[in-house]
Amino acid sequence: METICSKNAPAAIGPYSQGIISGGFLFTSGQIPIVPEDGGLINGTIEEQTERVLKNLDAVLTEAGTSWQRVVKTTVFLTDLADFGKMNEIYGKHLGDARPARSTVQVAALPRGAKVEIELVAEIPEI
Repeated sequence: METICSKNAPAAIGPYSQGIISGGFLFTSGQIPIVPEDGGLINGTIEEQTERVLKNLDAVLTEAGTSWQRVVKTTVFLTDLADFGKMNEIYGKHLGDARPARSTVQVAALPRGAKVEIELVAEIPEI
């Protein structure tokens, strides 16, 4: 196993890693809309929070040497499923033509009061 830690994504705020490579796949921890530079949470709209989460995941994917084109599964956690449409619009634009399998669930709460959290599994290209 290999631990992934990108300076361009928020540092772990507990006993976990941003990502782990194992068996040819990257498994990320869930990302919430934390700004890596100052550790602050974006308290904006669901669109703003989703964009920040996806940027954080971009950084972890890049550090691991992979991309959205190799993402096979995402899981989206929302505190309000009424935000699904707005989140989905940002998600679709950000991913371009990548179409990983996805689950979206509503949860009672997320760390630091976030509205959205996303985790993923991606293939690591053979070198």
